[in-house]
Parts: sequence; structure tokens; C-alpha cells
Amino acid sequence: MKQSKFIISADQDADPESGPAEEGEEAGPDAELRDLVMGPAQHGERLDRALAALVPEFSRSYLQQLIDAGAVTVNGVVARKPATRLKAGDRGVVELRPTPQSQAFKPELMAIDAVFEDEHLMVINKPAGLVVHPAPGNWSGTLLNGLLARDAAAQAMPRAGIVHRLDKDTSGLMVVARTRATMDALVQAIAAREVSRQYVALAHRPWTGPAGRQVESPIGRDPRNRLRMAVVDLERNAGKTASTGFTLLANAVDGCWVRCTLQTGRTHQIRVHMASIGHPLVADELYGGLPAAGMQRQALHAELLAFTHPATGKPLVFHSPLAADMAHALQHWRIPFADASTR
Repeated sequence: MKQSKFIISADQDADPESGPAEEGEEAGPDAELRDLVMGPAQHGERLDRALAALVPEFSRSYLQQLIDAGAVTVNGVVARKPATRLKAGDRGVVELRPTPQSQAFKPELMAIDAVFEDEHLMVINKPAGLVVHPAPGNWSGTLLNGLLARDAAAQAMPRAGIVHRLDKDTSGLMVVARTRATMDALVQAIAAREVSRQYVALAHRPWTGPAGRQVESPIGRDPRNRLRMAVVDLERNAGKTASTGFTLLANAVDGCWVRCTLQTGRTHQIRVHMASIGHPLVADELYGGLPAAGMQRQALHAELLAFTHPATGKPLVFHSPLAADMAHALQHWRIPFADASTR
């Protein structure tokens, strides 16, 4: 077994619940072999509890996984039972393998559609299906990984310069900073509502009432399902104010085509607000939508992004052509539309 070192500090951004490498693998070049000597406090103690006390930067659950994978020895013998009782003077070796999260911020080559780029910032047309930032279940293959590979300056930037996000299955425009000064300015501009972000969405059920509607409903974690967001009562649940403007573009027999303008930027804001007024997005199953018109992902596209360039002061306006699957869905429902790039 290799004895290369990977020094793991107590404040490392690690995912203690992620599984270790497959049983039987050698310690990789990023593994640390930690030598341990059991003292009086560990005499008669279970192996997993002793490790949790001696290697406090990882959870007991993760250390139990290492035991199961054969990554822990006691007195030179692989210990495979977390309940193994120890004695003072026992010598242990634990192979601390890097977790997926600790390896997430690595460059990965990928195609990135940059519609504008200068030394200060870049505007990207993100395809549906691309995760923006590493998270549980998606520790690699994200836009952040691609930015780190594309731009050396991104490696010195928090979150590789990402100042706002789109959901994995939302397509369209994003702005990414290439300098820290630009990043700070863009974050402030978004907070001050000085960045215009418009989306188009295909939703279930025909629109009724006035063509324009403003929804002012707070959004927080759904108290009945922590995996999604919901409109909440701020007197009873944690959340933040949220404001979205909706304009009907066209109606169909089975649904409606709507422009959505964000005044705030809450998680899943458009999806939650549309569902709250009885128009869940097509194929957005998390919020009550169903696949329809050929759509297999939430029918949401970030079509317009407008802001003042933080360095030059020049007004910038970008339009993104409608994603092909949404264009096909509109044709299926016989809804006429104009390509954003021609407006």
C-alpha cells in the first residue's frame, strides 16, 4: 500500500457522508495514512468511536464506511467490524481517502458557449442538463469545473466567478465574472435589482384574467418536503420575500406561454410562483408539472440578460435563442413565437 500524504485540516470542505473508494483499492496519491496509538481513553472502546475521537475532522458514519472498505488496520490486521473492542497500546492505521467534495473543484475540459467575453466578464448560454456548481450527486462535470479549465483566472476567484445560477434543467443566459472587482460589482448590482433577467416558460392550463400579473409571495423550504421550496408564511416558517412579474405571450388549449421577470432571485422562484398560481411548468414534476408536448425537463429558458458593464459603464443586452426542445413544444401546441435573437 502506498503511503503518500494528503494533509486534511479540520476546516476542510469535505463531505463526511460520501463513500470511500472501492474495497481492495490501494491508497491513491491523494490518500493519507494516519498512524494512531490507543491510549487509556480508548481502552475497551469500540473502534468506530475511538476513530471518531482521534480523527475528529470526519464523521463517525464516514469512518465506519472506511472500516467496511478495509481501510483500517489494528496491530497490522485489517479490522472490518466497527464494534471491535480496543486496548490501550493498540496501534492502528487508517487510510483517509479524499471525499468527492474535497476533489470537486478541479478543472474539466468542456464546451462552453460564450456569447460575450472580455477581460472582466463572460456571458454564457447554458444548455439544459448542465449543473452550475458542485453539490451532492454532482461533484464533477459542472459549469464550475469547465470554467476552471477554460480560464486560468477563474482558479483565483470564489466559485470560479459564478455570481448567480440557473437550475440544472433551465437553459439560457448567465454572467460570470473574470476579476474579483467585477464579481463584487455584479453581486451588488443583482442585489440592487439592477440586472434585468427575463425568462420564458411553458406552463399547464390556459391563462385567465389580466395578461400581466405580479406575484409577491415569500419563498422558503417547504415544511412538508425539505427537498423543495414553497410559498411560505413568514410568521410561521423561515423564508425570504420574492417578487416575479408574469406576462402572457400566448394561450393554447392545454397551457400558456409566459414571460417571467425576476425582481428577486430565490431558489426555484419562477417554478414555485407559477405553481402557486395554478400554472406549474410543463415537465416540472417537483412542483406539480407533467411531461407534455415532448418536454422532458422543466420548460424554462433564460432568454434575456441586461446590465451595465461594471468596468466600462456600457449598457449590455443579450438575447438567447429558444432551446430546441422548447421550440418544438411550442410548435406541438401551435403557439407562435419569435426567436429572442431577432427581437
